Amino acid sequence: MRKRLIQVSGFLISTLGWLFVLCTMAMDYWRITQIGGQGGSFIIKVAWYWSNLWQDCFTDSTAVTNCRDFPVLWSGVRGLLMCGLTLGFFGAIFCFVGMECTYIGGGGKNKDMLLFAGSVFHFVGGKYCPWSVNFSR
Repeated sequence: MRKRLIQVSGFLISTLGWLFVLCTMAMDYWRITQIGGQGGSFIIKVAWYWSNLWQDCFTDSTAVTNCRDFPVLWSGVRGLLMCGLTLGFFGAIFCFVGMECTYIGGGGKNKDMLLFAGSVFHFVGGKYCPWSVNFSR
């Protein structure tokens, strides 16, 4: 019973962490700054500067948005993030099949190998995913 509880809690924690990283990558508004308004220009009353992992954008009060994609250097980081997310996805599937409380995946030794492979995929995917992003610009 204790082994099953540890497996299920580890699976939930690692899969939720993977899901949070996935949601963070898909978000558009990582950093939002309001420009203008008080004491600013009389023509543009308020403008918003927002940025994410993929691009920088500027939206003015007339709802015109201008975006600039990041240079080629960021494409390597994006590739590492996608590799990390893919490895984490396969790690979650292997861990789910390899847990003791599921009835798919065969017998004892086969389940242990699947669980070990899933944990290796999670660790390798974690090496690529959260630590490869440098937020200072």
